[in-house]
Amino acid sequence: MHRMSRRSMLASSVGLAAAGALSRPYIANAAATTATVWQVQGFFPEEDEAFRKVVADYEKLSGNKIDYSIMPFMALNQKAVSALTSGDVPDLVFHDAPDTILPQFAWNDTLMDVTDVVETQKSKLSQTALDASNYYNGAKKARGFYLCPVKQACVPFHIWGDLVEKAGFKLSDAPKTWDAYWDFFKQLQKPLRDKGMRKVYSLGLQVTTVGPNDGNNLFVGFMLANGFSNIVSSDGKLHTDDPAMREAAIKSITWMAAAYNGGYVPQEALSWNDADDNNGFHEKLFVMDFDGTLSTELAMFKDKKVYMEDMVTMGLPAGNDGKPIPAQVGAGGGFIPKGAKNFEVAKDYMKYFMQPEVMNANLKQGLGRWVPSIPQLMKDDAFWLDPSDPHRPVYVREMLGPTIPIYNAYNPAYGQVQAEQLWMQSVADIIKNGMTAQAAVDKAFRRAEAIFTKFTFG
Repeated sequence: MHRMSRRSMLASSVGLAAAGALSRPYIANAAATTATVWQVQGFFPEEDEAFRKVVADYEKLSGNKIDYSIMPFMALNQKAVSALTSGDVPDLVFHDAPDTILPQFAWNDTLMDVTDVVETQKSKLSQTALDASNYYNGAKKARGFYLCPVKQACVPFHIWGDLVEKAGFKLSDAPKTWDAYWDFFKQLQKPLRDKGMRKVYSLGLQVTTVGPNDGNNLFVGFMLANGFSNIVSSDGKLHTDDPAMREAAIKSITWMAAAYNGGYVPQEALSWNDADDNNGFHEKLFVMDFDGTLSTELAMFKDKKVYMEDMVTMGLPAGNDGKPIPAQVGAGGGFIPKGAKNFEVAKDYMKYFMQPEVMNANLKQGLGRWVPSIPQLMKDDAFWLDPSDPHRPVYVREMLGPTIPIYNAYNPAYGQVQAEQLWMQSVADIIKNGMTAQAAVDKAFRRAEAIFTKFTFG
Protein backbone atom coordinates (compact mmCIF):
# COMPACT_ATOMS: atom_id res chain seq x y z
CA MET A 1 0.00 0.00 0.00
CA HIS A 2 1.39 3.39 -0.99
CA ARG A 3 1.85 5.85 1.83
CA MET A 4 2.47 9.55 1.38
CA SER A 5 5.75 10.28 3.12
CA ARG A 6 5.88 12.74 5.96
CA ARG A 7 8.30 14.89 3.95
CA SER A 8 6.11 15.02 0.84
CA MET A 9 2.99 15.65 2.90
CA LEU A 10 4.54 18.58 4.73
CA ALA A 11 5.99 19.92 1.49
CA SER A 12 2.51 19.87 -0.01
CA SER A 13 1.16 21.64 3.05
CA VAL A 14 3.80 24.33 2.92
CA GLY A 15 3.08 24.83 -0.77
CA LEU A 16 -0.58 25.46 -0.08
CA ALA A 17 0.31 27.76 2.78
CA ALA A 18 2.47 29.76 0.40
CA ALA A 19 -0.38 29.92 -2.07
CA GLY A 20 -2.68 31.07 0.69
CA ALA A 21 -0.22 33.79 1.61
CA LEU A 22 -0.90 35.42 -1.77
CA SER A 23 -4.30 36.54 -0.46
CA ARG A 24 -4.01 39.99 0.97
CA PRO A 25 -5.07 40.57 4.57
CA TYR A 26 -8.26 42.54 4.98
CA ILE A 27 -6.61 45.58 6.58
CA ALA A 28 -3.51 47.24 5.20
CA ASN A 29 -2.23 49.34 8.08
CA ALA A 30 0.03 52.25 7.27
CA ALA A 31 1.90 51.77 10.53
CA ALA A 32 2.78 48.38 11.92
CA THR A 33 0.66 47.40 14.91
CA THR A 34 1.25 44.51 17.29
CA ALA A 35 -1.41 42.10 18.56
CA THR A 36 -0.85 39.85 21.55
CA VAL A 37 -1.97 36.28 20.90
CA TRP A 38 -2.23 33.35 23.30
CA GLN A 39 -2.02 30.15 21.27
CA VAL A 40 -2.85 26.63 22.43
CA GLN A 41 0.06 24.23 22.16
CA GLY A 42 -0.34 21.48 19.59
CA PHE A 43 -0.19 17.80 20.43
CA PHE A 44 2.68 17.49 17.96
CA PRO A 45 5.52 19.81 16.85
CA GLU A 46 4.00 19.97 13.38
CA GLU A 47 0.96 21.81 14.73
CA ASP A 48 3.09 24.48 16.38
CA GLU A 49 5.19 24.81 13.23
CA ALA A 50 2.02 25.27 11.19
CA PHE A 51 0.87 28.05 13.52
CA ARG A 52 4.22 29.82 13.24
CA LYS A 53 3.95 29.59 9.46
CA VAL A 54 0.59 31.38 9.47
CA VAL A 55 2.01 34.09 11.73
CA ALA A 56 5.09 34.60 9.56
CA ASP A 57 3.05 34.82 6.36
CA TYR A 58 0.57 37.22 7.92
CA GLU A 59 3.28 39.49 9.30
CA LYS A 60 5.05 39.62 5.95
CA LEU A 61 1.90 40.61 4.08
CA SER A 62 0.29 42.97 6.56
CA GLY A 63 3.17 44.75 8.22
CA ASN A 64 1.50 43.96 11.55
CA LYS A 65 3.21 41.94 14.27
CA ILE A 66 1.87 38.98 16.25
CA ASP A 67 3.41 38.75 19.70
CA TYR A 68 2.45 35.20 20.61
CA SER A 69 2.79 32.81 23.52
CA ILE A 70 2.20 29.08 23.05
CA MET A 71 0.94 27.23 26.11
CA PRO A 72 -0.57 23.82 26.97
CA PHE A 73 -4.34 23.34 26.86
CA MET A 74 -5.10 23.48 30.59
CA ALA A 75 -2.63 26.31 31.24
CA LEU A 76 -4.27 28.33 28.47
CA ASN A 77 -7.70 27.59 29.90
CA GLN A 78 -6.68 28.81 33.33
CA LYS A 79 -4.87 31.89 32.06
CA ALA A 80 -7.73 32.86 29.76
CA VAL A 81 -10.30 32.53 32.56
CA SER A 82 -8.13 34.62 34.86
CA ALA A 83 -7.65 37.30 32.20
CA LEU A 84 -11.33 37.46 31.27
CA THR A 85 -12.23 37.73 34.94
CA SER A 86 -9.71 40.44 35.77
CA GLY A 87 -9.93 42.40 32.53
CA ASP A 88 -6.19 42.22 31.88
CA VAL A 89 -6.56 40.53 28.50
CA PRO A 90 -4.60 39.69 25.37
CA ASP A 91 -5.84 40.75 21.96
CA LEU A 92 -6.67 37.21 20.85
CA VAL A 93 -6.90 33.71 22.30
CA PHE A 94 -6.66 30.77 19.90
CA HIS A 95 -8.00 27.63 21.52
CA ASP A 96 -8.69 24.02 20.54
CA ALA A 97 -11.75 23.62 22.77
CA PRO A 98 -13.04 27.09 23.61
CA ASP A 99 -16.50 25.71 24.39
CA THR A 100 -15.21 24.95 27.88
CA ILE A 101 -15.11 28.68 28.68
CA LEU A 102 -16.64 30.79 25.89
CA PRO A 103 -20.39 30.31 26.52
CA GLN A 104 -20.13 31.65 30.08
CA PHE A 105 -18.04 34.67 29.11
CA ALA A 106 -20.22 35.44 26.10
CA TRP A 107 -23.20 35.36 28.47
CA ASN A 108 -21.41 37.81 30.77
CA ASP A 109 -20.70 40.17 27.85
CA THR A 110 -16.91 39.96 28.28
CA LEU A 111 -16.16 38.93 24.69
CA MET A 112 -16.11 40.94 21.49
CA ASP A 113 -18.65 40.06 18.84
CA VAL A 114 -16.76 38.78 15.78
CA THR A 115 -19.69 38.49 13.39
CA ASP A 116 -17.86 40.68 10.87
CA VAL A 117 -15.00 38.17 10.81
CA VAL A 118 -17.24 35.11 10.50
CA GLU A 119 -19.27 36.76 7.74
CA THR A 120 -16.24 36.72 5.42
CA GLN A 121 -16.50 32.93 5.18
CA LYS A 122 -19.98 32.24 6.55
CA SER A 123 -21.41 30.80 3.35
CA LYS A 124 -18.63 28.20 3.25
CA LEU A 125 -18.57 27.16 6.93
CA SER A 126 -20.35 24.04 8.14
CA GLN A 127 -23.59 24.66 9.98
CA THR A 128 -22.22 22.86 13.01
CA ALA A 129 -19.13 25.10 13.09
CA LEU A 130 -21.44 28.11 12.93
CA ASP A 131 -23.63 26.72 15.71
CA ALA A 132 -20.56 26.04 17.84
CA SER A 133 -19.41 29.66 17.42
CA ASN A 134 -22.70 31.38 18.15
CA TYR A 135 -23.47 32.14 21.80
CA TYR A 136 -26.13 33.95 23.79
CA ASN A 137 -25.19 37.29 25.36
CA GLY A 138 -27.14 37.76 28.59
CA ALA A 139 -26.66 41.53 28.60
CA LYS A 140 -27.71 42.06 24.99
CA LYS A 141 -30.43 39.37 25.18
CA ALA A 142 -29.31 38.12 21.80
CA ARG A 143 -27.00 35.66 20.14
CA GLY A 144 -23.87 36.60 18.27
CA PHE A 145 -20.67 35.10 16.94
CA TYR A 146 -17.92 35.08 19.55
CA LEU A 147 -15.60 32.52 17.95
CA CYS A 148 -13.83 32.61 14.59
CA PRO A 149 -13.95 28.89 13.73
CA VAL A 150 -10.96 27.48 11.88
CA LYS A 151 -11.10 23.80 12.73
CA GLN A 152 -13.42 21.02 13.82
CA ALA A 153 -13.07 17.63 15.49
CA CYS A 154 -15.31 14.67 16.19
CA VAL A 155 -15.09 11.50 18.31
CA PRO A 156 -14.13 8.25 16.52
CA PHE A 157 -13.18 4.81 17.84
CA HIS A 158 -9.52 3.86 18.21
CA ILE A 159 -8.74 0.13 18.10
CA TRP A 160 -5.73 -2.16 18.29
CA GLY A 161 -6.48 -4.24 15.21
CA ASP A 162 -3.57 -6.56 15.95
CA LEU A 163 -5.05 -7.40 19.36
CA VAL A 164 -8.41 -8.19 17.80
CA GLU A 165 -6.64 -10.70 15.55
CA LYS A 166 -4.50 -12.02 18.39
CA ALA A 167 -7.70 -12.79 20.30
CA GLY A 168 -8.89 -14.85 17.34
CA PHE A 169 -11.48 -12.41 15.98
CA LYS A 170 -11.96 -10.25 12.91
CA LEU A 171 -12.88 -6.60 13.20
CA SER A 172 -15.10 -7.01 10.16
CA ASP A 173 -17.32 -9.25 12.31
CA ALA A 174 -18.09 -6.44 14.78
CA PRO A 175 -21.85 -5.73 14.91
CA LYS A 176 -23.20 -2.56 13.36
CA THR A 177 -25.23 -1.20 16.31
CA TRP A 178 -23.89 0.62 19.36
CA ASP A 179 -24.29 -1.66 22.40
CA ALA A 180 -23.59 -4.80 20.37
CA TYR A 181 -20.47 -3.10 18.94
CA TRP A 182 -19.12 -2.39 22.41
CA ASP A 183 -20.08 -5.91 23.56
CA PHE A 184 -18.04 -7.38 20.71
CA PHE A 185 -14.87 -6.08 22.33
CA LYS A 186 -15.73 -7.46 25.76
CA GLN A 187 -15.22 -11.01 24.53
CA LEU A 188 -11.61 -10.27 23.51
CA GLN A 189 -10.40 -9.85 27.07
CA LYS A 190 -10.34 -13.49 28.13
CA PRO A 191 -8.49 -14.95 25.13
CA LEU A 192 -5.92 -12.14 25.30
CA ARG A 193 -5.32 -12.78 28.99
CA ASP A 194 -5.13 -16.52 28.31
CA LYS A 195 -2.33 -15.72 25.83
CA GLY A 196 -0.27 -13.93 28.46
CA MET A 197 -1.64 -10.37 28.39
CA ARG A 198 -2.82 -10.70 31.99
CA LYS A 199 -3.36 -6.98 32.55
CA VAL A 200 -5.22 -6.15 29.34
CA TYR A 201 -8.79 -4.85 29.37
CA SER A 202 -11.36 -4.75 26.62
CA LEU A 203 -12.53 -1.15 26.90
CA GLY A 204 -11.02 2.28 27.43
CA LEU A 205 -14.36 3.45 28.81
CA GLN A 206 -13.83 6.96 30.26
CA VAL A 207 -16.17 6.72 33.23
CA THR A 208 -14.18 9.58 34.69
CA THR A 209 -15.41 12.25 37.07
CA VAL A 210 -12.20 14.23 36.56
CA GLY A 211 -11.32 14.80 32.90
CA PRO A 212 -13.00 17.89 31.36
CA ASN A 213 -14.13 16.39 28.04
CA ASP A 214 -13.86 12.64 27.62
CA GLY A 215 -16.48 11.45 30.09
CA ASN A 216 -18.96 14.07 28.93
CA ASN A 217 -18.46 13.09 25.29
CA LEU A 218 -18.88 9.43 26.19
CA PHE A 219 -22.21 10.04 27.90
CA VAL A 220 -23.54 11.99 24.94
CA GLY A 221 -22.38 9.22 22.60
CA PHE A 222 -24.45 6.71 24.56
CA MET A 223 -27.42 9.06 24.70
CA LEU A 224 -27.35 9.50 20.93
CA ALA A 225 -27.06 5.75 20.48
CA ASN A 226 -30.08 5.30 22.73
CA GLY A 227 -32.11 7.56 20.49
CA PHE A 228 -32.02 10.89 22.31
CA SER A 229 -30.21 13.89 20.81
CA ASN A 230 -32.17 16.75 22.35
CA ILE A 231 -30.46 17.03 25.75
CA VAL A 232 -30.34 20.79 25.18
CA SER A 233 -32.20 22.26 22.21
CA SER A 234 -31.08 25.21 20.11
CA ASP A 235 -33.38 27.52 22.11
CA GLY A 236 -31.25 26.81 25.20
CA LYS A 237 -33.78 24.57 26.97
CA LEU A 238 -32.80 21.49 28.96
CA HIS A 239 -35.09 18.52 28.38
CA THR A 240 -34.80 16.51 31.57
CA ASP A 241 -38.60 16.68 31.76
CA ASP A 242 -38.84 14.47 28.68
CA PRO A 243 -39.41 10.81 29.70
CA ALA A 244 -37.42 9.75 26.64
CA MET A 245 -34.35 11.56 27.97
CA ARG A 246 -34.65 9.89 31.36
CA GLU A 247 -35.06 6.48 29.73
CA ALA A 248 -32.01 7.01 27.49
CA ALA A 249 -29.93 8.24 30.44
CA ILE A 250 -30.86 5.23 32.56
CA LYS A 251 -29.95 2.85 29.74
CA SER A 252 -26.67 4.66 29.14
CA ILE A 253 -25.34 4.73 32.67
CA THR A 254 -26.59 1.21 33.39
CA TRP A 255 -24.53 -0.14 30.49
CA MET A 256 -21.42 1.81 31.51
CA ALA A 257 -21.60 0.85 35.18
CA ALA A 258 -22.12 -2.80 34.25
CA ALA A 259 -19.08 -2.77 31.96
CA TYR A 260 -16.96 -1.29 34.74
CA ASN A 261 -18.28 -3.64 37.42
CA GLY A 262 -17.83 -6.56 35.04
CA GLY A 263 -14.09 -5.93 34.99
CA TYR A 264 -13.83 -4.86 31.34
CA VAL A 265 -12.51 -1.39 32.19
CA PRO A 266 -9.32 -0.42 34.07
CA GLN A 267 -10.18 0.32 37.70
CA GLU A 268 -8.45 3.70 37.61
CA ALA A 269 -10.76 4.92 34.82
CA LEU A 270 -12.96 6.68 37.41
CA SER A 271 -10.19 9.24 37.91
CA TRP A 272 -8.67 9.51 34.43
CA ASN A 273 -7.86 12.89 33.00
CA ASP A 274 -8.27 13.47 29.27
CA ALA A 275 -4.76 12.20 28.48
CA ASP A 276 -4.86 9.01 30.56
CA ASP A 277 -6.92 6.98 28.13
CA ASN A 278 -4.56 8.00 25.29
CA ASN A 279 -1.57 6.87 27.33
CA GLY A 280 -3.30 3.66 28.36
CA PHE A 281 -4.15 2.88 24.77
CA HIS A 282 -0.57 3.38 23.63
CA GLU A 283 0.56 1.00 26.37
CA LYS A 284 -2.00 -1.56 25.12
CA LEU A 285 -3.78 -1.47 28.45
CA PHE A 286 -7.04 -1.94 26.54
CA VAL A 287 -8.19 -2.86 23.05
CA MET A 288 -10.50 0.01 22.10
CA ASP A 289 -11.18 3.62 23.02
CA PHE A 290 -13.74 6.28 22.07
CA ASP A 291 -11.95 9.62 22.06
CA GLY A 292 -11.88 12.91 20.18
CA THR A 293 -9.54 13.77 17.26
CA LEU A 294 -6.84 11.56 15.73
CA SER A 295 -4.33 12.40 18.45
CA THR A 296 -4.25 8.73 19.52
CA GLU A 297 -3.09 7.54 16.11
CA LEU A 298 -0.93 10.52 15.18
CA ALA A 299 1.11 10.13 18.35
CA MET A 300 2.45 6.96 16.65
CA PHE A 301 2.77 8.54 13.20
CA LYS A 302 6.51 7.91 12.93
CA ASP A 303 6.19 4.23 13.80
CA LYS A 304 5.21 2.95 10.37
CA LYS A 305 4.12 -0.53 11.39
CA VAL A 306 2.01 0.63 14.31
CA TYR A 307 0.41 3.53 12.44
CA MET A 308 -0.14 1.75 9.14
CA GLU A 309 -0.89 -1.80 10.28
CA ASP A 310 -1.65 -2.27 13.97
CA MET A 311 -3.97 0.63 14.80
CA VAL A 312 -7.44 1.01 13.32
CA THR A 313 -9.76 4.01 13.32
CA MET A 314 -13.48 3.31 13.09
CA GLY A 315 -16.40 5.67 12.64
CA LEU A 316 -19.68 5.48 14.49
CA PRO A 317 -21.86 2.37 14.37
CA ALA A 318 -25.60 2.85 14.09
CA GLY A 319 -27.67 3.55 17.16
CA ASN A 320 -29.35 0.75 19.05
CA ASP A 321 -32.42 1.35 16.89
CA GLY A 322 -30.38 0.91 13.71
CA LYS A 323 -30.53 4.58 12.76
CA PRO A 324 -27.43 6.72 12.04
CA ILE A 325 -25.86 8.55 14.98
CA PRO A 326 -24.78 12.17 14.48
CA ALA A 327 -21.17 12.90 15.36
CA GLN A 328 -20.47 15.32 18.20
CA VAL A 329 -18.41 18.18 16.82
CA GLY A 330 -16.46 20.87 18.60
CA ALA A 331 -14.97 23.90 16.84
CA GLY A 332 -11.63 25.52 17.55
CA GLY A 333 -10.38 28.96 16.61
CA GLY A 334 -9.84 32.47 17.87
CA PHE A 335 -11.81 34.72 20.19
CA ILE A 336 -11.23 38.34 21.23
CA PRO A 337 -11.79 39.53 24.80
CA LYS A 338 -13.44 42.86 25.43
CA GLY A 339 -10.77 45.32 26.40
CA ALA A 340 -8.35 44.06 23.76
CA LYS A 341 -6.21 47.05 22.81
CA ASN A 342 -5.45 45.97 19.27
CA PHE A 343 -8.64 44.15 18.36
CA GLU A 344 -8.55 45.40 14.78
CA VAL A 345 -5.29 43.55 14.18
CA ALA A 346 -6.68 40.49 15.96
CA LYS A 347 -9.73 40.53 13.66
CA ASP A 348 -7.56 41.08 10.62
CA TYR A 349 -5.36 38.14 11.57
CA MET A 350 -8.40 35.86 11.99
CA LYS A 351 -9.88 37.01 8.68
CA TYR A 352 -6.60 36.03 7.10
CA PHE A 353 -6.46 32.71 8.97
CA MET A 354 -10.03 31.80 7.98
CA GLN A 355 -9.35 32.10 4.27
CA PRO A 356 -9.89 28.59 2.85
CA GLU A 357 -6.40 28.13 1.44
CA VAL A 358 -4.72 29.32 4.65
CA MET A 359 -7.01 27.27 6.90
CA ASN A 360 -6.50 24.14 4.80
CA ALA A 361 -2.72 24.43 4.59
CA ASN A 362 -2.43 25.01 8.33
CA LEU A 363 -4.46 21.94 9.27
CA LYS A 364 -2.71 19.73 6.73
CA GLN A 365 0.67 20.74 8.08
CA GLY A 366 -0.70 19.85 11.52
CA LEU A 367 -1.09 16.26 10.21
CA GLY A 368 -4.87 16.43 10.01
CA ARG A 369 -5.60 16.05 13.72
CA TRP A 370 -8.23 18.74 13.18
CA VAL A 371 -10.20 19.19 9.97
CA PRO A 372 -11.25 22.45 8.28
CA SER A 373 -14.46 24.15 9.36
CA ILE A 374 -15.16 24.50 5.63
CA PRO A 375 -16.42 21.05 4.52
CA GLN A 376 -15.76 21.61 0.82
CA LEU A 377 -12.02 21.68 1.51
CA MET A 378 -12.19 18.06 2.69
CA LYS A 379 -13.94 17.10 -0.54
CA ASP A 380 -11.70 19.04 -2.91
CA ASP A 381 -8.25 18.31 -1.45
CA ALA A 382 -7.18 14.67 -1.94
CA PHE A 383 -5.18 14.80 1.30
CA TRP A 384 -8.27 14.49 3.48
CA LEU A 385 -9.67 11.32 1.93
CA ASP A 386 -6.35 9.84 0.80
CA PRO A 387 -6.91 6.04 0.89
CA SER A 388 -3.22 5.42 1.55
CA ASP A 389 -3.74 6.71 5.08
CA PRO A 390 -5.61 4.13 7.20
CA HIS A 391 -7.08 6.64 9.66
CA ARG A 392 -7.76 10.08 8.23
CA PRO A 393 -10.43 9.16 5.63
CA VAL A 394 -12.50 7.35 8.28
CA TYR A 395 -12.29 10.38 10.55
CA VAL A 396 -13.15 12.79 7.73
CA ARG A 397 -16.14 10.74 6.59
CA GLU A 398 -17.50 10.88 10.13
CA MET A 399 -17.10 14.67 10.00
CA LEU A 400 -18.87 14.85 6.63
CA GLY A 401 -21.84 12.86 7.91
CA PRO A 402 -24.61 14.12 10.20
CA THR A 403 -23.21 16.22 13.07
CA ILE A 404 -24.35 18.14 16.13
CA PRO A 405 -22.48 20.82 18.09
CA ILE A 406 -21.42 20.40 21.69
CA TYR A 407 -24.45 21.51 23.75
CA ASN A 408 -22.52 24.33 25.43
CA ALA A 409 -23.22 26.38 22.31
CA TYR A 410 -26.93 26.36 23.11
CA ASN A 411 -26.68 27.36 26.77
CA PRO A 412 -23.71 28.16 29.03
CA ALA A 413 -25.45 26.21 31.79
CA TYR A 414 -24.41 23.02 30.06
CA GLY A 415 -20.78 24.01 30.51
CA GLN A 416 -21.31 23.96 34.27
CA VAL A 417 -23.08 20.61 33.99
CA GLN A 418 -19.97 19.32 32.26
CA ALA A 419 -17.62 20.97 34.76
CA GLU A 420 -19.44 19.30 37.64
CA GLN A 421 -19.26 15.96 35.80
CA LEU A 422 -22.92 15.27 36.56
CA TRP A 423 -23.31 12.51 34.00
CA MET A 424 -20.28 10.46 34.96
CA GLN A 425 -20.96 11.18 38.61
CA SER A 426 -24.21 9.29 38.12
CA VAL A 427 -22.19 6.29 36.87
CA ALA A 428 -19.90 6.61 39.89
CA ASP A 429 -22.95 6.72 42.16
CA ILE A 430 -23.90 3.27 40.91
CA ILE A 431 -20.37 1.88 41.10
CA LYS A 432 -19.22 3.40 44.38
CA ASN A 433 -22.39 4.26 46.26
CA GLY A 434 -24.66 1.42 45.26
CA MET A 435 -27.39 3.68 43.92
CA THR A 436 -29.88 2.45 41.36
CA ALA A 437 -29.56 3.89 37.88
CA GLN A 438 -32.95 5.55 38.29
CA ALA A 439 -31.93 7.29 41.50
CA ALA A 440 -28.54 8.32 40.08
CA VAL A 441 -30.14 9.83 36.98
CA ASP A 442 -32.77 11.67 38.99
CA LYS A 443 -30.05 13.13 41.23
CA ALA A 444 -28.07 14.35 38.20
CA PHE A 445 -31.20 15.75 36.57
CA ARG A 446 -32.17 17.73 39.68
CA ARG A 447 -28.75 19.36 39.84
CA ALA A 448 -28.75 20.10 36.09
CA GLU A 449 -32.17 21.72 36.37
CA ALA A 450 -30.93 23.89 39.24
CA ILE A 451 -27.98 25.05 37.14
CA PHE A 452 -30.18 25.89 34.16
CA THR A 453 -32.47 28.12 36.25
CA LYS A 454 -29.57 30.58 36.50
CA PHE A 455 -29.63 31.21 32.75
CA THR A 456 -32.90 32.64 31.45
CA PHE A 457 -33.05 33.63 27.81
CA GLY A 458 -34.95 36.81 26.96
